[in-house]
Amino acid sequence: MRCAIVDDDREQAALVERLLARAGHHCDVFWSGPALLSRMRQETYDLVVLDWTMPGLSGLEVLKSIRQGPYGRTPVLMLTSRADDADVVTGLEAGADDYVVKPVVADVFLARVGAILRRAAMNRPPATSVRHGPYLFDRATETVHFQGVTVKLTAKEFALALVFFENLSRPLSRTWLLETVWGTTAELESRTLDAHVSKIRAKLRLRADMGYRLLPVYSYGYRLEGIEAPAPQGETVAVAGDG
Repeated sequence: MRCAIVDDDREQAALVERLLARAGHHCDVFWSGPALLSRMRQETYDLVVLDWTMPGLSGLEVLKSIRQGPYGRTPVLMLTSRADDADVVTGLEAGADDYVVKPVVADVFLARVGAILRRAAMNRPPATSVRHGPYLFDRATETVHFQGVTVKLTAKEFALALVFFENLSRPLSRTWLLETVWGTTAELESRTLDAHVSKIRAKLRLRADMGYRLLPVYSYGYRLEGIEAPAPQGETVAVAGDG
């Protein structure tokens, strides 16, 4: 998973980075809230670990900005020395997914992180088949059914298409998509991502009459957005995917 750590205490940030890296997560470290918010316009994170007491923009203000932005569903764990019950309530009501008080206890911290990530994963339908608008995704056969059409996708095309639909309207960075679908962040794979996006856009007819558009986000990645569409027209053509 890709995690962002925001803490002006560099020793504390380094400790959290070591713990998350040991658990197999990739981390980016920021020493101020504005630095994180700027990067989130270019990158997608599975979790943000956020200190409250920082100079300039406080962690609480950063949290509110995250929740109001296009990345508003990003899980956030507040890690802070503020231990009063009132502070805990304030942090959770502001949108934190969990609240951990410093000093860090490694096992407890990692258990909380694991719980947040599991809850986030539970939002993704576990069923063999899942419907998104007019599209029915069949995980067993890696096919998509819509308007009487059955489209066979390659494994990567299917995974990529499902990721877009499960993150509807959320900008997804190229790095995050490559790591999530291909398990790599290598730059040389960027052209592969573009080719797969082009294929699923064509095969699934992601256009206005289907109610969706798959759009590039400049210097960032891609976003699938829903739009109002006219009533669908039935079709009975079976389309086989390539490769």
